[in-house]
Amino acid sequence: MDGIVILDKDSGMFSRTAGHRIVKIFGEKKFGHIGTLDPMATGVLPVMIGNATKMIPFIEEINRNEKEYLFGLRFGIETDSLDITGNKTAESNIIPNENEIKSAVQKLTGEIEQIPPAFSAVHINGKRAYELARRGENVDIEPRKITIYELEYTGKNGEEYNFRVRCSRGTYVRSIVRDIAKLCGSVATTTYIRRTLTNGFDIKNAVKLDFLENLVNNGCAVDKYLLTPDCALGDIPVINLDDKDIELYKHGGFIQVAKTDGLYRVYSNETFVGIGRISNQTLKPKRTI
Repeated sequence: MDGIVILDKDSGMFSRTAGHRIVKIFGEKKFGHIGTLDPMATGVLPVMIGNATKMIPFIEEINRNEKEYLFGLRFGIETDSLDITGNKTAESNIIPNENEIKSAVQKLTGEIEQIPPAFSAVHINGKRAYELARRGENVDIEPRKITIYELEYTGKNGEEYNFRVRCSRGTYVRSIVRDIAKLCGSVATTTYIRRTLTNGFDIKNAVKLDFLENLVNNGCAVDKYLLTPDCALGDIPVINLDDKDIELYKHGGFIQVAKTDGLYRVYSNETFVGIGRISNQTLKPKRTI
């Protein structure tokens, strides 16, 4: 089976573990996912199954890698992982007021430089940062440019302060929490992270892993939760090939077409075949399903 499952990942699970369980449900072996969620984080995790994995770079390209998260923080404590699963490393008695929080939020909006957490998948001299951090080694990560399109303080619930952020690829929510606290003259740790949007995939269309597994265990069909590989490629124009041309195309052949240059979704009798590129009125295969 080739397709996409929009998963609503539960907390306490690695993204790759979730992917393995998804392909088991659909009887496949090959999978990939767009973006990785921290084990503590919940929310949208698009899982590509079978040959749908070939569409990942195109989906990422046309959707700007824009993501949206809801998250919470608690002031007064910082941990090594910058979230509640870590070990306490700092404390502060300073609890900022709402005006100070809103001022910090404004300063973190736009194109900024952000230092990823020590517990992250960033490479340092061929090693993952989290591997070094878990061994107690000093982790020195260079800042990187990211874009915060929107960052909104949405209110307080007890000791938990809640936010919504829309940001570019490579943004770490845990680093946003650290930086909000720093701008307020305090420390904080992340209490929850929930991804509600990634690369055009919305939480309102997501399905829980336990729900799918229960359907299978009860002999029910799950096919309707497997979306077609082309479902997130809507901005790429379409070209249809006849039976003769499609056979040549599938075997790597070039097809003469009267179309403008660029990427195209290639179809045969309404069946998605893959992605091709036209240059000088010649269609060449890029990825074939």
